[in-house]
Amino acid sequence: MQIGLREANQQFSRLIKAVRDGREVLLTDRGRLLAVVKPVHGGNETEATIQRLERAGLLRPAEKRNRLPA
Repeated sequence: MQIGLREANQQFSRLIKAVRDGREVLLTDRGRLLAVVKPVHGGNETEATIQRLERAGLLRPAEKRNRLPA
């Protein structure tokens, strides 16, 4: 996603939602690339991926959170 600084300021919540969903946001100033805002992938990437898929509506959480058998 690429967006100018003024629009980014006006739609900050939407940009943060995109970053939470795993997307990179390119910020431009007068048409020139200024910065990249992207998610920090640290800790449990599997859990982050599951949460992103749940937010996108592509995955439904389990009714019971039991451990899988070994």
